[in-house]
Amino acid sequence: MISEKKSPKFSFEKANQIAHEVKIFAKSFIKKGMPLLEIAEKIEDKIFELGGKPAFPTNLSINEIAAHYTPSYDDKTLAEGLLKVDFGVQIDGWTSDNAFSLDLENSVENKKLIEAAEKALENATKIFNKEHSFGEVGKTIQEAISSYKFQPILNLSGHSITQYDLHSGFNVPNFNNNDNEKIKKGLFAIEPFSTNGAGKVQDGNSSGIYQFVFPKTPRSQTAREVLEYIAETFNTLPFCQRWIYKKFQARGLFALRELENNGNLHHFAQLVEVSKGKVAQAEKTIFVD
Repeated sequence: MISEKKSPKFSFEKANQIAHEVKIFAKSFIKKGMPLLEIAEKIEDKIFELGGKPAFPTNLSINEIAAHYTPSYDDKTLAEGLLKVDFGVQIDGWTSDNAFSLDLENSVENKKLIEAAEKALENATKIFNKEHSFGEVGKTIQEAISSYKFQPILNLSGHSITQYDLHSGFNVPNFNNNDNEKIKKGLFAIEPFSTNGAGKVQDGNSSGIYQFVFPKTPRSQTAREVLEYIAETFNTLPFCQRWIYKKFQARGLFALRELENNGNLHHFAQLVEVSKGKVAQAEKTIFVD
């Protein structure tokens, strides 16, 4: 019997259900002082256990780091402060992208930052349909965060999602950018960031998160082997150094450096709030039908 090909909506809904369970699981065990490496591996193992695959490395960004911090294979960093937990689940390349924030220092300000991001997400979700424009959604997010006396991150946004492409063309702004284009059918991640800082991010340290971008043949046999593994395993979805280390050990790290220098890979930078303000994040993915 030939199995019926899964529709994008079917694959997304399965990924979304897994993401819902993973979020509950993650909130149940994350505590201050836990190694970030342990947290990331528990989340990613749970995704596999439930029948999905990680759509990108689990991001565990603390305080002023808004995004793109994932633990390295030998990372010793411990969970603290205002922790953003950003993870994705994919089925057949269709992704549910999700994030939440935790206050690990019993801070009133941290709790308000989290509440502001979550309220912005709640309000934006209510109007995210074909009757409204992207600019209206951004205005709603900005107004919700501003009501808490904080700033949205202006140069980070939500995004449309297609198969094996997390950022596929449409941006969902976190402020009123006067974009009058109506929302389309498809998958969209709504992703408010609130901060007590200036409201912008800049590139920080390297993240150890990569994406396959160009199939040019590398010189060494090891690099060719690693590139083949990347293309087959991750397609064009992001992956990380520790995943390659787990498969290839130290020779995989040398191969990553060669592949980056050869132009095969894009290496993401950590994104840091420009004034070192603390950042909270909330995110969910919805299907507009």
